[in-house]
Amino acid sequence: MEKSPPKDKKHRSVFKHDSKPVEQKPDCSKQARKKRADVRNFNDLYDACEGVDCVIHAAAYGMSGSEQLHKKEIQSVNIEGTGVVLEVCKQRNIPRLIYTSSVNVVFAGQTIIDGDEASLTYFPIDQQVNEYSRTKSIAEQMILAANGSPLAGGGKLYTCALRSPGIYGPEEQRHLPRLALNIERGLFAVRFGDPGALMNWVHVKNLVQAHILAAEALTLEKNYIAGGQAYFIHDNEKVNLFEWLSPLFEGLGVRKPWIRIPVFLVRISAIFMENLHYVLCPIVEITPPITRHEVLNVSCMHTFKINKARAHLGYSPKKYTFADCVDHYLKQNPKKRNFFLLKCFLWTVFLIGLVIVLINFPEIVKFLWEIWESYVGILQ
Repeated sequence: MEKSPPKDKKHRSVFKHDSKPVEQKPDCSKQARKKRADVRNFNDLYDACEGVDCVIHAAAYGMSGSEQLHKKEIQSVNIEGTGVVLEVCKQRNIPRLIYTSSVNVVFAGQTIIDGDEASLTYFPIDQQVNEYSRTKSIAEQMILAANGSPLAGGGKLYTCALRSPGIYGPEEQRHLPRLALNIERGLFAVRFGDPGALMNWVHVKNLVQAHILAAEALTLEKNYIAGGQAYFIHDNEKVNLFEWLSPLFEGLGVRKPWIRIPVFLVRISAIFMENLHYVLCPIVEITPPITRHEVLNVSCMHTFKINKARAHLGYSPKKYTFADCVDHYLKQNPKKRNFFLLKCFLWTVFLIGLVIVLINFPEIVKFLWEIWESYVGILQ
């Protein structure tokens, strides 16, 4: 599963050891041995990969929270680390490499309805609004370009990439806790974006299934069908984020948002909070409640087909519910938190920032006034 590593053990990757030759189907009944290594350190990875014949590269940094704004570290882990993984595979004669990628390599706020791998090209890297998406795109292209590369001891390296959307599951530690925290803080008190916007999610067990199938599809037995290929992977369901989060709102005892505000206001606040983060970072690190990239993810329609994964890998996602994950989360975190003072502070900062922006950019005031006149005209 793609995730940012814990703070006390940064940028480490876990490798599964399997001594079977590549022509044979991997024996998943064997117990995995685990070693930890810095994904950017060649010697660490080289030692960790002894006896390995397949690497699943899931180490990444900068997916959510304040980490999204740590550009140098994101580049170091996601790009340089991927280069190290590739080199280790070549020197260790590891013939299979699977990269846990992201739908963000093709999405950056544009409408996508049932997109597939053949019709969607990489979104221009210089137009990506966040460093994570940019580096994931570069890393995926590095991985796929390496397909067919010679190994040091002979043979070839076969690679593929699995593009996942948001990941959820009972022990998922990135999306659900952050969403719950922001709901309790009152930051989901309003709706924004296209009310009919849909997106995909993937349960961690479905994503694991896809990785196992991809490992098999990079063998001679499967005619290396996945070599050099990218696949969209999700639960084969389309959901509206605010409706999908209903079990979480109910579980936290918070009313679902019903007031709708323009997307550009949320985007302005995200820009303001990101810049505030950079200004205060030398003194204290403030996690932005929402970033520009998250605004795009929530407000824009973007759905994908999994037909290629079905055909090549035999991928067949099972049915899971977000409500079950919420129940598990609430059992692990039963204590309700009160963020009244924090809510007051954040809304005050938002309003002050909005006033500053409106004073300095009169064209925004004109735009708002035109929207208001249109709204009044509809009511009349």
